[in-house]
Amino acid sequence: MANLQVEICGVKFKNPVIAASGTFGFGREFNLLYDISVLGGVSTKGTTLEPRAGNPVPRIAEGSSVILNAVGLQNPGVERFISEDLPFLKKKGVVIIANVAGKTLEDYGNICARLDGLTDMIELNISCPNVRAGGMALGVKPQNIEEVTKLCKSNLKKTPLIVKLSPNAESIPVNARAAEAGGADCISLINTIAGMAIDIERRKPILANNTGGVSGAGIKPIALKMVYEAAHAVKIPVIGMGGITCAEDAVEFLMAGARAVQVGTANFSNANAMPEIIYGLSGWLDRHGIKDVNEIVGALTLN
Repeated sequence: MANLQVEICGVKFKNPVIAASGTFGFGREFNLLYDISVLGGVSTKGTTLEPRAGNPVPRIAEGSSVILNAVGLQNPGVERFISEDLPFLKKKGVVIIANVAGKTLEDYGNICARLDGLTDMIELNISCPNVRAGGMALGVKPQNIEEVTKLCKSNLKKTPLIVKLSPNAESIPVNARAAEAGGADCISLINTIAGMAIDIERRKPILANNTGGVSGAGIKPIALKMVYEAAHAVKIPVIGMGGITCAEDAVEFLMAGARAVQVGTANFSNANAMPEIIYGLSGWLDRHGIKDVNEIVGALTLN
C-alpha cells in the first residue's frame, strides 16, 4: 500500500484528508457513525471568544449539486471548546486544527493567544460570507489580510497558523501572497462563494440572512483553479477544498498543488464520504504504481 502520510508545517498527518470547518462540528456526531481516528485531521467548527447563537432560521437552502448556508458561526465559545471538545479530539489521535474567528482584529489576536500550544494548528477564518462583522470583511483586501495575519502570528509562539482565503476576492494570488507576507505558515482555500436563493412564491430570499455561502460539488472547478493559482503564488503549503466528493477529486487538488484536502459538504449527503475518500485514494495510488501520495502533489502540467 502507498504511503499516505503528509507533513505540513512540521505537523504529521496520517493521511491528507481533513474534515472541513463548519461541516463536522467537533467530531462527536460523526464518531457515532465511524471511528474518526481514521481521518488525517479535523478543522473544528468556527470558534469565537464568546458563544454565538448564529443567524436566524432558515439558514440552509439546497440547490442542484450545491447548498447555501448562513449559519453565522454558531458555536459554544473558546472556553467550552477547550474544556469539553478539545479533550475528546485529543483522544482520537487526529491532527486538531482550531478554526477561529472574531468581530475585531483584537478578537482574532486574543483567541489565537488563548489557543496557542493547545491545538496542532490554528486556521484563521477571515473569509466567512455569513457574518456581519469580521469574517469576509477582513479577507477580501490584501492589506487587511496581511494585517490580521501579522497580528495573529504575533500571538502564536507554538502553533502554526493557517489563513483561510475567500474566493470572493479580486485576486487569489495577491491575497495568498498577502497572507504569506503577514507570516502565515500555510493557507487554505476556498471558503464558500457568496450566493442567494429566492422563494418565488413569497418573493423573498429563502435564507433569513438574505445571502449565504455556496458549497458542494458544483463549485469544484472554481475551487480547483483558485487552489492551483494560490499554490503557484506562494512558497508556503496550501490546503485545498471546495466540492470534493470522491478520491478522484482529492487527487485533482493534490495535483494542482495542495498538500492536503478538506472535505465539507460531501459529509452531509454521505456520512462516510471521508473514509471512502481515504480508501479510494490509497487504491488509486496503488493502481497507478505510486508509492507515496506526496509524489502527486503539484504534478499537474499545463497544456
